[in-house]
Amino acid sequence: MIIQLQQNISTTNKELLHKKLQELKVKAADIVTQNNQYIIGILSKEIDVRVIGEIEGVQDVFRVNDSYKLVSSKWKVDYTTIDLGDGVTIGGNNFALMAGPCSIENEQQIESVVACLKKNHVKIMRGGVYKPRSSPYAFRGLGIEGLKMFYNICKANGIKIITEVMQVSQIDEMVDFIDIFQVGARNTQNFNLLDALGKVDKPVMIKRGISGSIDELLQSAEYVFAAGNEKILLCERGIRTFENAYRNTFDINAIPILKEKSHLPVIADPSHGIGIRKHVSKIALASRIAGADGVIVEIHDEPEKAFSDGAQTLSFNEFELLVQQFKLLEQPMNILN
Repeated sequence: MIIQLQQNISTTNKELLHKKLQELKVKAADIVTQNNQYIIGILSKEIDVRVIGEIEGVQDVFRVNDSYKLVSSKWKVDYTTIDLGDGVTIGGNNFALMAGPCSIENEQQIESVVACLKKNHVKIMRGGVYKPRSSPYAFRGLGIEGLKMFYNICKANGIKIITEVMQVSQIDEMVDFIDIFQVGARNTQNFNLLDALGKVDKPVMIKRGISGSIDELLQSAEYVFAAGNEKILLCERGIRTFENAYRNTFDINAIPILKEKSHLPVIADPSHGIGIRKHVSKIALASRIAGADGVIVEIHDEPEKAFSDGAQTLSFNEFELLVQQFKLLEQPMNILN
């Protein structure tokens, strides 16, 4: 059960509500987010929720049986929209394209990618400054100084930033220089990190775990919401299966299922999903048809010379073609919707 409270609920009425829940043997947890107050009620038996709804200061009461409650679509009619400011939004009728290199390498690289994004009217740049690598000897990013350089160039050009955070200790130093925190597949069940990200007022995109189920992804999002942050994006990036003909098995089924189960925007990552450059655009377009609210792809001016993940990275020409293909897809999408 989700009890949505009025913002101006008095302390007296809140105490009265908790007393009533205690009488009904409902285990209650208070949730305070950027915009709302909720109480999550775990029922030990069926109750008449009207008794709760009649208490002054209660805005609404919703029955939600899913183990993930706040991110469930069973209580929220409208899909969540993430507002990044300056007219940049994700979700609803606003399809978002995010692009950039796997790793931020140097100032010249950032400037060349930004120029490509501006040319194609793309408002969000991805790029890693802290890189989780399978080998400890591989390039692991430029760190906070690289992020500051990344931020300064993008801000001067009206571009928003999404980058990966790997541990709790990095959040405070990063928060002023990013627009979206990315939680990578390896950290999807790092619950300390998810809790900490719930306490910041910045959007968080959570990637599906490398062998994670859809419900596990939704539970991860629930951690962030329950800790106080409603600005959450879900990302399908492929899962590990027995198949080895491509990098991961991109689960196109997950997109409409996530849209059915949750009110949160769903982003597709075809670069990691298939991991083969010549097929990335096809999976990106298929993701849009499946209902994705956005796509995040890796691009580089010279993919063969990229510090990481060059095999799945689009060249600027390939990316420009993909942008044109998305534009052509919009009319058929209106019919599908």
